[in-house]
Amino acid sequence: MDAHSGSTPQTPPPGCPMHQGRTPLYGEEFAADPYGTYDRMRAQGPAVPVELAPGVDATLVIQHEAALRVLQNPALFVRDSRRWRALNEGRVPLDSPVLPMMYYRPNCLFSDGAEHLRLRKAVTDSLNQLNMNRLTRDVERVADYLIDQFSERGGADLLRDYAKILPMLLFNQLFGCPADIGDRMTRGIAGIFDGGQDAIRANEELTSALLELVALKRRSPGEDVTTWMIQHHAGLTDEELKDQLVTMMAAGIEPQSSLICSAVLLLLNGSGTGHGRGAGLLVEDALDNVLWNNSPLANYATHFPVQDIMLGDVTLRANDPVVISFAASNTDPSLTDARLTLSKGAHLAFGAGPHTCPAKSPARVIAIAAIERILNALPDLALAVPEEKLEWRPGPFHRALVSMPVHFSPVPARRVPPRPAAPARAADGMMPGPQGVRTEPRKQKGWWSSFLDVFRM
Repeated sequence: MDAHSGSTPQTPPPGCPMHQGRTPLYGEEFAADPYGTYDRMRAQGPAVPVELAPGVDATLVIQHEAALRVLQNPALFVRDSRRWRALNEGRVPLDSPVLPMMYYRPNCLFSDGAEHLRLRKAVTDSLNQLNMNRLTRDVERVADYLIDQFSERGGADLLRDYAKILPMLLFNQLFGCPADIGDRMTRGIAGIFDGGQDAIRANEELTSALLELVALKRRSPGEDVTTWMIQHHAGLTDEELKDQLVTMMAAGIEPQSSLICSAVLLLLNGSGTGHGRGAGLLVEDALDNVLWNNSPLANYATHFPVQDIMLGDVTLRANDPVVISFAASNTDPSLTDARLTLSKGAHLAFGAGPHTCPAKSPARVIAIAAIERILNALPDLALAVPEEKLEWRPGPFHRALVSMPVHFSPVPARRVPPRPAAPARAADGMMPGPQGVRTEPRKQKGWWSSFLDVFRM
């Protein structure tokens, strides 16, 4: 990014001749009916010109076979976004909301060849050390803690009160975080996902916490993913370790929360499938249905052709971004038979080729445990609004709800957990002490330290 700092690109506004024929993948219209948009695109061929955000052009691959050609051909399609022609020429706004998901970082997501294999091996080998039974128990403990926070109210936002927080706390567990570092990581990652003006400060807090965690684990190893990655023969530097941990969280928190909510929505209402709660649809079946028909990571896996390449009758220019639509590829009409049987091996929700998601098995275990736990704890859980009133969050990459209000019969909390306290307020940032002496404010207790107060680990 340093090579582009100080640029003042003059990008044409949406709707000008340079953007004619490009379908915008942002805004409420696309969020409300993305699959209708994909269906209209199919007449243009296997890949279509799109606008990811104002001034950010790309080609979207919407055909299943064409997507596999890109994903499984690393010699012709690479992930290193330092090749991005428009960005290098100053034609991409540096404040674009999609840039954080697309510009180069030294991690396995944006690397190729031997470097990708080295970084990915450290991740996959470390994840392979996870015990799935223990992982299930960890999810259940986090789920129980979160459910206790709202079970007595008789209502909640399943997204913000449960599905979003659960994977954040779980990563603190998997990474072996002590209380203070875990609180800072949770605040940081939440601030990044929420966006806004505090996103930069949130990123700084997350980076600081992760580097401190790496230093701690180098001194005091544990039975956790951070330690396993440090001890891996790939010999990752502190910066490399930090970037791999960030990638794991980014890939595991937002998509995981959407997967949980979409599967629960399907189990409660059926979403037009003919299935509903009590109609025999298993949690595993609901997950497969979502991964096929409502992929949480709808459009991503940005590749850059190393030369001009024909994909069907579409020319992909060298070093221009090519984005894979997992959502459109999974609903490709040519896959009717596979979709009807919900074949686990054919959908692209976890990608394909050398960059296939390395956490497919843990992701399913986490989602199943989280969904089963809340359905068992709140047996009459139901949507608090008609399904058609639910709003989907605009954005080119994800398929995520804005909120998911639910109601249920109040259930007493099984424990009395200390809830995260609101920040202390004082005019000068100080707290009144004995005899009027001003003292430093009490440190705010966050989600992770509050959780640890209940489950001493």
